[in-house]
Amino acid sequence: MAVVKKRLLGGLTAPAFLRQHWQKQPLLVRGALPGFDGILDLDGMIELAARDDCESRLVVRNDGRWSVEHGPFERKRFSRLPRRNWTLLVQGLEQRLPAARQLLSNFNFIPYSRLDDLMLSYAPAGGGVGAHFDSYDVFLLQGPGQRRWRVGRQRDLTVLENAPLKILKRFSPDGQCLMHAGDMLYLPPEFAHDGVALDTCYTYSIGFRAPSHRELMSQFLIFLEERLTESGRYADPDLAVQSRPALLGADMVAKVERIVGEINWTQRDVTEFLGSYLTEPKPQVVFASPRKPLSAMAFSGVARRRGVELALASLMLYGSAKLFINGEAHKIDKATATPLRRLANARRLPGRLIQPNGPAADLLYRWYRAGYIYLSGPGQAS
Repeated sequence: MAVVKKRLLGGLTAPAFLRQHWQKQPLLVRGALPGFDGILDLDGMIELAARDDCESRLVVRNDGRWSVEHGPFERKRFSRLPRRNWTLLVQGLEQRLPAARQLLSNFNFIPYSRLDDLMLSYAPAGGGVGAHFDSYDVFLLQGPGQRRWRVGRQRDLTVLENAPLKILKRFSPDGQCLMHAGDMLYLPPEFAHDGVALDTCYTYSIGFRAPSHRELMSQFLIFLEERLTESGRYADPDLAVQSRPALLGADMVAKVERIVGEINWTQRDVTEFLGSYLTEPKPQVVFASPRKPLSAMAFSGVARRRGVELALASLMLYGSAKLFINGEAHKIDKATATPLRRLANARRLPGRLIQPNGPAADLLYRWYRAGYIYLSGPGQAS
């Protein structure tokens, strides 16, 4: 695995990459995945783009003007497209394709808490989405075909007015590279880039989550609000007559300041917030419960023989004495922590580590019934 990582990162170890490039400077790796021919073709992309539980977009450029359509799409829409200058983007492949989840496993030197998704773009010659920048880190892995990237670190991030995409108004690239199948380009946040397909071209984007401070603060306040237990009510038995009734009195301001100042939180609260927030499924995600679920006893027996795996769309993290799965928080003891943390890290749990009774077995069965996990091996029970 270490050898694969070094090849993926152009001969760098994961610590060296993080130290020298992560959120600092781009890295171009030739032959990061030699012989990589992709995991999905255009027909497969169109099939996913037709689903209402899959996020997809169609970007068309015509004489310098851009248009964007959002899926789901009917198949006949693609037969009406021009021969050049368009792009189909499908997001969240890791939620639907085991091969996509396997591809992402190459990047597990970055914590799962930072991973967003795997997006695939298809374009004929001339296709692209314009010069732009992302607010997050991204690995651009080239599949079949060729794409020319122009890249630059620039301070002017002004975008075109009234455009359906955030396209840079003035783009001054520092350099360019031609990407072939298996090549990879890493870009830190806010590095401007513009990729144009030279022929029929597939590009895989491994994107990372970087919530804004505003989003973190607002979501944390919502988290705290749900846990407030204070049942008092504002009171002012010492109220005095005001000559100016519209004035917000100093006494009232001071009372409310004291009430608000009683809000407090601990590091454990922050951990629980992050675990629940970062594993909350995206709105379009639906978990499929087994059609004919096994009984708890039967599930336990099969699970101990075959092991279990996280469903493709499941998100699982842990911290302190809590474990988080798909927005849910579960308190775990030391005995339960070992197997369930193994499941979170490896996304699968060998049967030999599953005890027949106890809280871990109970949780696994509940998650099986909810569609969060499934039984490993052939003939998965459903």
